Amino acid sequence: MAHGEVLDFEEYVRTRQDALLRSARRLVPDPVDAQDLLQTALARTYGRWDGIADKSLADAYLRRVMINTRTEWWRARKLDEVPTEQLPDACVDDATEQHADRALLMDILKVLAPKQRSVVVLRHWEQMSTEETAAALGMSTGTVKSTLHRALARLRQELESRGIDHDTRALGRSTERGEERGRDRCAA
Repeated sequence: MAHGEVLDFEEYVRTRQDALLRSARRLVPDPVDAQDLLQTALARTYGRWDGIADKSLADAYLRRVMINTRTEWWRARKLDEVPTEQLPDACVDDATEQHADRALLMDILKVLAPKQRSVVVLRHWEQMSTEETAAALGMSTGTVKSTLHRALARLRQELESRGIDHDTRALGRSTERGEERGRDRCAA
């Protein structure tokens, strides 16, 4: 390939890389795989750059190379399935208890004031630090701590009034017990 064609290819990649990466991301769900797909397609196209007579069609050519490469990858994927003589017992995880726990939690959160609910959600669901929660809500860290303390006390009180164990891990343990019961049923 002549020096001028190399510079021409480099200029093409520099100006079109964002659009081509968007195309690659539409072809494969993982952003890292999309970058790999684009790099592979560019490497394959580089070797044939001088064969593309009409450079205005280079995008179409490169997209076709990406599609073909993705198809090759899909065909070459390693399947972890191994044929056996005896089929295992089918077991379907029953997420009913998990959904019930989530519904209970959502219902109990309704008893909190909006500010308390925000603090609980950010600290425990979003797993933000006290400082991050304070910054997100525009309050001091001391206010976050005291609001969280009062909110958790209110949640414990609500759980107790409903006759539910108020241990902070109660919902998690009930989900684990449900999974164990599900496994026991599958093994039987």
